[in-house]
Amino acid sequence: MINTNSIITRALRTQQGTNVDVFAFFLFGSDITRVADISRISRDEGDHLRGFQRKEIRNHVNAIVEFLDSGSILFPNAIILAMSPEVEFKQSRGPTPAGMIELAQSGTLTIPLRSEGNRIAWIVDGQQRSLALAKAKNSSIPVPVIGFVSSDLEMQREQFILVNKSKPLPTRLINELLPEVNAMLPRDLAIRKLPSELCHLLNKDPKSPFYHIIRRESDENMPAAVLIDSALVEAIKRNLKPPMGALSQYKGTHDSDTDAMYRTLVLYWSAVRNTFPEAWGKPPTESRLMHSAGILAMGGLMDQIMMRADSSPSPVTEIQESLTRLASHCCWIDGTWEQLGWRWNEVQNTGVHISKLTEHLIRLDRDLSRPQR
Repeated sequence: MINTNSIITRALRTQQGTNVDVFAFFLFGSDITRVADISRISRDEGDHLRGFQRKEIRNHVNAIVEFLDSGSILFPNAIILAMSPEVEFKQSRGPTPAGMIELAQSGTLTIPLRSEGNRIAWIVDGQQRSLALAKAKNSSIPVPVIGFVSSDLEMQREQFILVNKSKPLPTRLINELLPEVNAMLPRDLAIRKLPSELCHLLNKDPKSPFYHIIRRESDENMPAAVLIDSALVEAIKRNLKPPMGALSQYKGTHDSDTDAMYRTLVLYWSAVRNTFPEAWGKPPTESRLMHSAGILAMGGLMDQIMMRADSSPSPVTEIQESLTRLASHCCWIDGTWEQLGWRWNEVQNTGVHISKLTEHLIRLDRDLSRPQR
């Protein structure tokens, strides 16, 4: 039933987690976007992350609309909503059949209708499908919906990541959302959370060499953001691997010294910036140092240089001298890499190129750091 202020539908209610109400019900396809907003990822003036959804994929939406308009169709795919506690459930009364499994209560769910941007539900899974349903000629397709009640944005982001984990969700979107989630995560996501947090700190700290030059999913329009975040996240992830990773010594079983990790990253990468100022902060088309291959290769070199720096009476001097010795052999913006035979702009973001460039830099650093006879 629909009135001007709300939609009332039959629903089943159960509870999961710590007494979280979960509802199963049906809505007309055209009503999904009337009750739920799409919480797209962005950052506010205080650099706080807002929302969690990727941008609309127009071709994907149009393909779904074409399917919906193709005739008599089956559409059993459920939309998942996070709903405000403002929704109201009234349990139905009646006899209970003998032997029935009591997993849920039946009743009616009242969903208030609000203007766009103020709706009482948010789409956690099914953004593209919901947009397509709103555009389809057949507006009365009954669509299954699963809704959980929560005004907690962190829980909504947690569910969004877990629901979309096995789908082709952009890695960079997950990377940016992970620091905002404190729940227990699957192992493959958990190992990406700390590198993502460090990447975020490097991007927002004015004292960081990466300040505002990292391109994140929420701020694609920042002109100075030339370095794709996934490359730096992957480099940090490798630095955390024991026993040789430069950051692994600060990683504990239960607690990690993230401050020490961050200081180490700033120390090393500041020296990289100071050694190659002409290549720093430029688009990857103009500087392969800002290319994914360059960041991963220099990140791999970091493990070897920091091992010497940690045992040096002056770590800052050791790092800077190591990079200075290497500088004339590097071809980030022009020239040809000796022994590799690559023009500076021929370096690509492939496993072979990244491995060979990393090994080349490590070998050069090892040879150049040996005492001259």
